[in-house]
Order: sequence, then structure tokens, then C-alpha cells
Amino acid sequence: MPPDLHGRVALVAGATRGAGRGIAAALGEAGATVICTGRSSRLELRRSDYARPETVEETASLVSQLGGVGVPFVADHLDHDDVRRLAAFVRAEYGRLHVLVNDIWGAERLKGGPADWNTPVWEHDLDAGLRILRLGVETHLVTSHFLLPLLIRETGGLVVEVTDGTSAHNASRYRISVFYDLAKASVNRLAFSQGHELAAYGGTAVAVTPGWLRSEMMLDAYGVTEENWRSALAAGAPAGFAESESPRYVGRGVAALAADPARDRWNQRSVSSAELAREYGVTDVDGRQPDSWSS
Repeated sequence: MPPDLHGRVALVAGATRGAGRGIAAALGEAGATVICTGRSSRLELRRSDYARPETVEETASLVSQLGGVGVPFVADHLDHDDVRRLAAFVRAEYGRLHVLVNDIWGAERLKGGPADWNTPVWEHDLDAGLRILRLGVETHLVTSHFLLPLLIRETGGLVVEVTDGTSAHNASRYRISVFYDLAKASVNRLAFSQGHELAAYGGTAVAVTPGWLRSEMMLDAYGVTEENWRSALAAGAPAGFAESESPRYVGRGVAALAADPARDRWNQRSVSSAELAREYGVTDVDGRQPDSWSS
């Protein structure tokens, strides 16, 4: 049976694009009310570091089209006043929060492309590196600080920390740069530490990593769309791209996790989208269960 989240209130921080949009959309498929946050808006003169066209309003509209209730909320998750205002809105409108997804990132350009990877810390741009940590870690902490008081009002709350690579995978591998490596390892640990704190309130925290994600930026980089993405393989994309996944794939795994009455068995764990798919029997939009981490 598909997950049923009618009556549940979820907040996806960093829902503008990529995995955040995919998770928000999948929660909408399951009938949840999804508050979609981010900096990019068609109504306010604020933009993310990417200066891309996607907006939180588009994501909220997609949630509603798929059967949920999408609610856009423009917020910079480094701005304490913005996130305090977000928490006040959730408290006033809904009085509670069942699912919090911390997917804030925004440092894709700062981490650079393959030619920039493996730059030693003493040669790496320090300001860029520290901003990677602020965008990838501090934002998650700020969001949890202000939103978790709402999540613990009822037992069974779920926090999903979205990262790149499971704890087990990252433990023996250097990931791109000291700053990127530290950011992604930290988010895995955040799920562990928050899970420790939430357990006393019947809550669960899980770190979830997508595989090779066909985000809007990735599709643009290969000059393809979600409809014809396989053509990138013939045009020179690495063979591993065949195991890539749409953002909806990780989203469906998260939705199934949120609907699982025994989800506390996942508390403090670090898992991939493919692991969730196998456990819950969910598939990507094309019916597959890709696993780019297995190669």
C-alpha cells in the first residue's frame, strides 16, 4: 500500500529544488501538508547562491497537484529571525509538526567541479570553505533549534537529515575537500545526536543520502531533461549515470519511512535512498530501484 500521510504536517527545509523538492513532492503524493521553505521566491526579492529559476512557490504548487497541501514559506535558514518567524507560523497555523526534513545545502557551486576537487585545505579558498560549512551544517542546526520544540509536542516525530554518503561509506573515503567532507560527515552525525535527544520524546532521527541525483542542476549540466536523461549516456556521461535517480526516489523512501508506525527502529541510522526503497518496496518514477552506491 502507498504511504498515507493525510493529516500529517511536514516541513521540508530547502525544498526549492533537488532532493528537497523531490521529498516535498513525495510527501504530497502521500497526502501530507508540506511547508516548503527556501530563499528562492517569485514573490520576494531574495535568491539563493545559485540564481536559478526554481522557487518555493513552484514546489508548493507541485505538492498540491500531487494530492497534498503545499505551503510556501520564504526563509534564509542562516537567519535566526527568519527561522524563528517560520516556527511561529507553524505553531500558529498547525500547532504541531510531525516531520522535519533538513535538506538545506546551497553550496553546489562553492564545492566546484572535478577540476577543483582534492584541493588541500591550505590551498582551498577559506571563505568559500567556511561558507560550505555554514550552508551545509549551521543551517540544519538553526532549523532544528527552532522547529524541534513543535516536533516533540507529540510522540512519533521524525527528523530526516539529508546528506551525501552514508556514515559507513564516508568513514573510509575522502569526499572532495576537507570542507565538503566535514559538512557531509557532520550531517550524518547530526542525525545520530538528534536521535539520542529525541528518543526520550518518542521521536526518530535518520540521515538519508540520495544516490547520483538527477537534480535540475545535474540535468542542465548534461543538457537533458528528466524525460530524455538516458541520452546523456550516449553523449559522454559516465556509465554510472545509468544508475542515477530522480529526486522523487529519495522522497518516496522518506514518505514511506514517515508513514511507518515502527519508524523508531531506524533511529540514529544512516541509510541510502536505495536501502529505503528495498525496505518499503518503493520505486522511482520510471518503476526502477536504482542503487548508485552499490557500484
